[in-house]
Amino acid sequence: MSMYAKLKQRVTEGCPARVGLIGAGKFGSMFLSQAWRTPGIHLVGVSDLSPANAKASMRRVGWPDERSQTSSLEEASRTQKTFVTDDTAAMIASPFIDIVIDATGSPAAGIRHVLAACAHRKHIIMVNVEADALAGPLLARRAAEAGIVYSMASGDQPALIAELVDWARTIGLEVICAGKGTKYLPAYHQSTPDTVWGHYGFSEEQVAGGDFNPQMFNSFLDGTKSALEMAAVANGCDLSPPDDGLAFPACGVDDLPSVLRPVSEGGILPKKGTVEVVSSIERDGRPVFRDLRWGVYAVFEAPNQYVMDCFDQYGLKTDDTGRYAAMYKPYHLIGLELGTSVASIATRGEPTGSTNDWRGDVIAVSKRALQEGEMLDGEGGYTVYGKVVPAETSLRVGAVPIGLAHGLKLKNAVAAGQPVRWSDVAYDAANQTIAFRQEMESVFRAEKGLERT
Repeated sequence: MSMYAKLKQRVTEGCPARVGLIGAGKFGSMFLSQAWRTPGIHLVGVSDLSPANAKASMRRVGWPDERSQTSSLEEASRTQKTFVTDDTAAMIASPFIDIVIDATGSPAAGIRHVLAACAHRKHIIMVNVEADALAGPLLARRAAEAGIVYSMASGDQPALIAELVDWARTIGLEVICAGKGTKYLPAYHQSTPDTVWGHYGFSEEQVAGGDFNPQMFNSFLDGTKSALEMAAVANGCDLSPPDDGLAFPACGVDDLPSVLRPVSEGGILPKKGTVEVVSSIERDGRPVFRDLRWGVYAVFEAPNQYVMDCFDQYGLKTDDTGRYAAMYKPYHLIGLELGTSVASIATRGEPTGSTNDWRGDVIAVSKRALQEGEMLDGEGGYTVYGKVVPAETSLRVGAVPIGLAHGLKLKNAVAAGQPVRWSDVAYDAANQTIAFRQEMESVFRAEKGLERT
């Protein structure tokens, strides 16, 4: 039976998947627009720092008011309604919730929510790639120990990339490179909230008239969000990040097999089995022909002449050797697709992509020369951007991850373009988020036989 058929069967049997959503922002709102339309999925609870804002989001996406007029999770579970609250801990602990969705974007909150889900045996879907990149390898282990599913969020690019990688490997093809598209120029790494709108081409009138968060938008532009997502893909698909960060080559869909192949064969890859992000604009600012700005891809290799002939016979675009080809999805619909993750867990007990190992990490790199006494302001800010590197590199350097590079005071000056190290900052080792991350570093440093330099 298909997942949809199994969801309808759950309706017939009176046991819909009972879901709790944390965070009613953009991603959460997109899920809200679809959740009540999908059979077999009952959104029992929505938790947000502002319940009033959450209810406003529900109304904005078409949620019937009468479906949120309830006084408790228990009542909501009996009446097919949705209880809105600001008590996330209580919602995760509730016996009326089976699956939790973290759509907060906060690394600290994400770690806290996963650990609570483990304690209360609730499956969890991590829209929160910030938390997954920061501590996902250890969180996934804790989830496995608790017997719960820890899943990427379908609709977000890492899960869609993982789906393409799984497809290729399942039919016997070696994945050479996988990733996504974005808009990129080298100057963007130094972008700040003051310069971000010029890079996007938004006018002052557009910014004034919309709900625009400059630091959030800047995290997409300065390369941090791409780094976070590629770390998640590397960790979930057993792929390697580039040794010195993403190259962001300008590349359209027709050129994926030619550009994303080994250097020895005319491409840019130092080795097979990597992640990379392709730019939708050339270095001189011209648009790339048939760009993949909103999409995802996987490049794979034919194992022999027979498969190469099949590629040709069925019109698959290859490089000039005929060995390398690509499959891609031109768009992703983020929260509109999230129900796939809920359905996969509810009907198959399977994640839509999940962290397996610690292969990639996102370290904080200075945007400019930073002085002793300055405060780091995190992803999308004025001081640092995120760069994905091999986990071994991060451990050897002793780098501060971008997910923790907020509110930390520098003890030492850091030159422009250099990693910020733990030894460069003052921090509270007892802080739950920092302690969990440092526990992960200790666990994997021992397993990899590494010493911090």
